[in-house]
Amino acid sequence: MFENLSERLERSFKTLKGEGRITEINVAETLKDIRRALLDADVNYKVAKAFTDEVKQKALGQNVLTAVKPGQLLVKIVHDELARLMGSTASDLVLENRPSVILMSGLQGSGKTTFSGKLAQWQKTKKNRRPLLVACDVYRPAAIEQLKVVGETVGVPVYTEEGNMNPVEIAQNAIREAKQKEYNLVIVDTAGRLAVDEQMMQEISELKSALHPDETLFVVDSMTGQDAVNTAKEFNDRLDFSGIVLTKLDGDTRGGAALSIRTVVDKPIKFIGTGEKMEALDVFHPERMADRILGMGDIVSLVERAQEQYDEEEARRLQKKIAKNKFDFNDFLGQIQQIKKMGNIKELASMIPGVGKAIKDIDIDDNAFKGIEAIIYSMTPYERANPACLNQSRRARIAAGSGSKIQDVNRLLKQFDQTRKMMKMVTDKKFSNMMKGMQGRMPKR
Repeated sequence: MFENLSERLERSFKTLKGEGRITEINVAETLKDIRRALLDADVNYKVAKAFTDEVKQKALGQNVLTAVKPGQLLVKIVHDELARLMGSTASDLVLENRPSVILMSGLQGSGKTTFSGKLAQWQKTKKNRRPLLVACDVYRPAAIEQLKVVGETVGVPVYTEEGNMNPVEIAQNAIREAKQKEYNLVIVDTAGRLAVDEQMMQEISELKSALHPDETLFVVDSMTGQDAVNTAKEFNDRLDFSGIVLTKLDGDTRGGAALSIRTVVDKPIKFIGTGEKMEALDVFHPERMADRILGMGDIVSLVERAQEQYDEEEARRLQKKIAKNKFDFNDFLGQIQQIKKMGNIKELASMIPGVGKAIKDIDIDDNAFKGIEAIIYSMTPYERANPACLNQSRRARIAAGSGSKIQDVNRLLKQFDQTRKMMKMVTDKKFSNMMKGMQGRMPKR
């Protein structure tokens, strides 16, 4: 995501020469490069021009501190303008009715159905709501079945009416059902088309008029670039939606939609989809996205994802086991599962400042843990709990059972042993520092 744009912008900043002040002369070439980089990223031409004009106006004549180079100061100005371009701050859903209703809109293939499931799970786990998914795509073959599968995956019920071809009637009946069964959120998945057409627009307009939804979200495939922006404008002119969802931001997208769409339709981007998994959904934070575009990483989002998987009771149990040098392969496997739940490995690594650029050409397989898991699953319960018992004959059996080589098993055992020693050392140091702190606070005789 945004890799090419990040590279181009970084090269642009390096061309800025001179010291003392930023002038029209020393900034001209850099701004030209920035505009080209934005256009290559499929950003709307008017948006790109307005952006560089604004950066120029804010940059000209700025004094450069002794410890700061002109390029560094321009990075700060560009960062702030990128964040402003994308909306400045995160925009939350406004759900006030009981039940609250969220209406999905967008073209076919934009990812509405998958996003509906992701949002249902997000509201269920993070907001403690009781969602009901509603299947109102009565045209596309297997659309209802797809939503049922998604609902089953996230553990959310799906309301359907087989044979009923009236989406407005289905949605209204679903809301009545939600009231009866005390579901406090209704997410309506609607039909899309391969292109914007009058019938589609009329149907989604009728749904909005009949349901009075709390939120009407426009779901758009970010990989379609400027087409996504044009479609958003047409939908907004007819539907006046309340927010945008950008899907497939984990793909080979140039980022033009994310950078242009907010300005063109003047509606906030509320969520981004970053993968196929149901957990791959993030609230859109413009400042954090600006950080990532400029290669600064996104530590805040990384920490938030880690906290979502953090179990305080489990952490205390592990700390006790580590202190006693009892950390075993069951614990190791548990830690791997937690990391996998956090999302795509390469995306997680790119959130660390400086790492994104270093790994851009490295193909990190999202199934990188499969070989390790296969080896651990080939161990008996006793072996997992007692790694010290793994002699040569046991290792040979585990290698054969996991379809790996004996060297792979030996390498894993060595890495596991090193990890265990390091964790024990960190735990011992924390305990030692805590004891010193307590002694320092004790009254002296």
